[in-house]
Amino acid sequence: MERVDLGVGMSISRIVYGMWRLTDGADTSPVHVQEKIETCLAQGITTVDQADIYGGYMAEELLGKALKGTALRDKIEIVTKCNIVAPVGRHAMARVKYYDTSRAHIMASIDASLRLMGVDYIDLLLIHRPDPIMDHLETGSALDDIVSTGKIRAVGVSNFRPWDIDLLQSAMKSPIVANQIEISVLHYKPFTNGDIAFLQQRGITTMAWSPLAGGALFNTANKSLLGALATVAERLESDVTSVAVAWLLAHPARILPVMGTNNLDRIAAFSKATTLIIDRQTWYEIYTAALGEEVP
Repeated sequence: MERVDLGVGMSISRIVYGMWRLTDGADTSPVHVQEKIETCLAQGITTVDQADIYGGYMAEELLGKALKGTALRDKIEIVTKCNIVAPVGRHAMARVKYYDTSRAHIMASIDASLRLMGVDYIDLLLIHRPDPIMDHLETGSALDDIVSTGKIRAVGVSNFRPWDIDLLQSAMKSPIVANQIEISVLHYKPFTNGDIAFLQQRGITTMAWSPLAGGALFNTANKSLLGALATVAERLESDVTSVAVAWLLAHPARILPVMGTNNLDRIAAFSKATTLIIDRQTWYEIYTAALGEEVP
């Protein structure tokens, strides 16, 4: 599995295992979570993606239970996120869902994540959502301080626009090394709205959440696009899912798809996308089908 250098003395796997659905399904046992991680590791997928809010603030604890008493922590990189406060779980008393980028909240969130996952450090912390009332000086200073303590190795963001990144980075000594945004064959605007171009220019790693549009790609409403993907899949002797992911992997921004499922067979098939060659004409073949019309 190809790896991507974040430029701060660490790298992560080209495909990332997303754990936002970790609390879904009948089997959430530590053994089953361990099986998912081992299935990823067998393919060279070493990076797992978490967030404090996932599973109603329960997913990090499930991961911690799976890591306890094993050697798995030393084999993986953990990405997690903070700053969303929703009126569930440990924040059940909140009157409204909101974003909190204050020093106090970030510090408390990091300590809670470390405790719940039973780890000494987090490899990559992402600020989950842009905060319209963020004090960039306070937030940036807090993130720098957490890096200096060794509680996190690197800082990134999620769902940030270019100006949000510039604002926060202006108050930080540590580099912002990643931005996790929604990208898929159904959500292709980042290719033309400046988001990916900005990340490429700055050398910031692009991570793609919902690379299969949260499963919406397979709705009957997308019959034409699915047909185009199926045609390419047949030509490449592959499958629609792998082609849709390979389409992202083919972009020169070296996008990292964050793949989420609880099905072990599907997890085992993640790396198939990395074996496919999507040339320029094939990329535009899929893009044209996504647009629903010929490019200008």
